[in-house]
Amino acid sequence: MSLRDRLDDLQRRKDQAALGGGARRIEAQHQRGKLTARERLQLLADPGTFEEFDALVVHRSTDFGVDQQRFPGDSVVTGYARIEGRPVCVFSQDFTVIGGSVSEVAAEKICKIMDLALKAGVPIIGINDGGGARIQEGVASLKGYGEIFRRNVRASGVIPQISVILGPAAGGAVYSPSITDFVFMVQDHSFMFITGPDVVKAVTMEEVTDEDLGGASIHATRSGVAHFSIDTEEACLAEVRRLVAFLPPNNLEDAPIVEMGDDPRRRDEDMLTILPEVDSHPYDVREVIYRVIDSADFLEVHADYAQNIVAGLARLAGRTVGIVANQPLYLAGTLDIAASTKAARFVRFCDCFNIPIVTFVDVTGYLPGTAQEWGGIISHGAKLVYAYAEATVPKVTCILRKAYGGAYIAMGSKHLGGDVNLSWPSGSIAVTGPDAAVNIVFRSQLEKAPESRQQLMNDYQERFANPYVTAGRGYIDDVIDPRDTRWKLIRSLEMLQNKGEHAPQKKHGNIPL
Repeated sequence: MSLRDRLDDLQRRKDQAALGGGARRIEAQHQRGKLTARERLQLLADPGTFEEFDALVVHRSTDFGVDQQRFPGDSVVTGYARIEGRPVCVFSQDFTVIGGSVSEVAAEKICKIMDLALKAGVPIIGINDGGGARIQEGVASLKGYGEIFRRNVRASGVIPQISVILGPAAGGAVYSPSITDFVFMVQDHSFMFITGPDVVKAVTMEEVTDEDLGGASIHATRSGVAHFSIDTEEACLAEVRRLVAFLPPNNLEDAPIVEMGDDPRRRDEDMLTILPEVDSHPYDVREVIYRVIDSADFLEVHADYAQNIVAGLARLAGRTVGIVANQPLYLAGTLDIAASTKAARFVRFCDCFNIPIVTFVDVTGYLPGTAQEWGGIISHGAKLVYAYAEATVPKVTCILRKAYGGAYIAMGSKHLGGDVNLSWPSGSIAVTGPDAAVNIVFRSQLEKAPESRQQLMNDYQERFANPYVTAGRGYIDDVIDPRDTRWKLIRSLEMLQNKGEHAPQKKHGNIPL
C-alpha cells in the first residue's frame, strides 16, 4: 500500500470518527434540539484551534452486544484548543455513541486530557452529556469514574475546572462536575441527580419529573449545584468563553489584563443617591457594583441562588477581581446558611487563583430562626469566616451602610486580615442596630419613659454606630466619598499587587464542612 493510499485510509478513519454514532443518531440528537459533541466544541473554541486526541480509540468490551458497536473515539471527544487566544484542554461526551456512557476507554481518554491540562497548566473544560457508567463493562467503568474523581481533586486549586451539563448526568456521573469550580446547565436539556425519577418512585413513592428532580432551574435556585442556568446551548457555551476570559490559566499566574477603556478616575454622581434616605429601606447593591467596575461588565455567579448575597467576577483597571456583596433586596442582606456557603466557596476559589477580593458590606447580621439554627448556621456561617481569614490574596472591603455583629466580622473585616478597609460616611458599625441596642440596654428606662427611645437611639448612633468610632480605632483605614469608590479600590489593589503572606506550614486546614 502506497503512502497516498495510507493517507486515504487515515482520512477515511477520521471521517468515520467525526460521525460519532452515525448520521441517524446525529439526526436524532438534532431532533431533541441538542448539538453533537463536536458541534459544541466548535462553538466553544476559537475557530480552527481544536486539536483532537485519541480519535481512533475503540472500546474493549465484548459483553451484552456492545462488541458490535465499536465507534472510533468511543463516547467522548477530547483534545486541546484556544479560547480568546488562550490554551485550554477539553472533553465532550458524545451521546450518539452508546448514549454517551463512560466505558473504561472513555474514562482513560478523559483522564489523559486532564493529566495534560495539569502538566500544561491550563484550564480543563468538560461537556457532559451521557448516561453514566457503561453497564456492560461493570467495575471497569466504575474504576474509570474513580480515576476521574481523583484527578478532579488533584487539579483542584491548581487549574480552573469547568463543567458544562448539556444532557443527563446521573449516579456517579454527577460527582466529577460537583468537584469542579463551576457548573453550567441549560434549561430543559440538563439534568443532574443521584437517582432518577423511576428509582425515586420505587423507593419513596414520590412521583417527580426529570426537570423537577434535577433540572437546571432546581439546581440554580434550590440546591446551588449549578452556578449558571442558561436558556440555550449556544448561549451557554458563549458564557463559558466569557468566564474563561476572566480567569488565569493556573494558580501560579495572574489573570490577563484586559483594557476596557474605562477611566480609572471616573466619578459617578449617582453614587450619592443609591442608598435610600431611610436606613431600613432596600436597594440593589448591583447598582453600586456596576458603577464601580470597568464598563459595568459583571459576571455574576450563582445569580439565582442565595440571592441575599451577590458574588461574581469583574475588572478594575483591566485586572480581574472577585466581588462579594450583601444584597439588601433579599432578606435585608442577612447571612444565612446558603449565603454563607455560596460566598465562602467563591472566596476560596478567588484565593486559589490569585484573584483579589473586593467586598461591599451592608449586613444586619446572621438570619435568626429555628430553621437556621437547626440547619447548622453555626458551622455553615463559620465557613465564611474561615474562607476570609484563610485567603492570602489582596482583600479590600468597603462598608456601604450597616455592618452589625458577627456578620461585620465575617464580611472581610480588618480582624480577619482585610488589607484595606474603607467605609462610606453612611457606614454604621456596631454589635447591633440602634433600635435593638436600646431595647436591650435601656429596657427598664423605656418602660418608664418610652418617649426617650429616639434620643437614646440618637445617642447610641453617635457614640457607637458610625464609621468614625471604628476609624478612630484603626479598624477602618479611611472614610471616603462614595463617588471616589472606584478610584480608591483601584489604588488599593495597585498597592497590594505584590502582596506576600505566608501561612504556617501544614498539610491543610480543617474547614467546617
